[in-house]
Amino acid sequence: MQINSNYSMNGVLYETRRKQDNIPQFSTECVVQENENINPYMEEVDFDEKAFDMIGSNAPQDVKDAWMEAAKEVNANGLGIKGNGMLSHISQMMVQRLNKQMKGEDDVDNIDILGNTTESAIQATKQALYDLDHPKEYVPKSIEVQRACMKEREFYVAFLEKLEKL
Repeated sequence: MQINSNYSMNGVLYETRRKQDNIPQFSTECVVQENENINPYMEEVDFDEKAFDMIGSNAPQDVKDAWMEAAKEVNANGLGIKGNGMLSHISQMMVQRLNKQMKGEDDVDNIDILGNTTESAIQATKQALYDLDHPKEYVPKSIEVQRACMKEREFYVAFLEKLEKL
């Protein structure tokens, strides 16, 4: 008995699909899926604002305005949350948030790392920028994560400039 491997899962000959150039490529499919929203009902959600609310719920309105301006300017936010709601990488502010959560500080759903003053937000941003520039240990990163880290740094610099003007 011989097994024919010329059929794909849907019963169409692989050879026929190859000739028609109708074979989906994994890399193409991944890009298409990444660009689609996870939930089509969340199109109107502002993930920059959602990211801010996760770490700065007690911050003054000026700090929130600076965050939103920097996020729009750089097209990134300090938590690494992309426009479709996906996390691009673990950002330094996310690490600060997780460290605070692990220590049991604050409410689990609402970990405020920016504090309730402009100065505390400046301090948290400077710490995130320092941690990004001086990692505790070397961890190899893919090109995509390196690009996301560059965007993250760009956001911190823009956010810090806006905070220092307040």
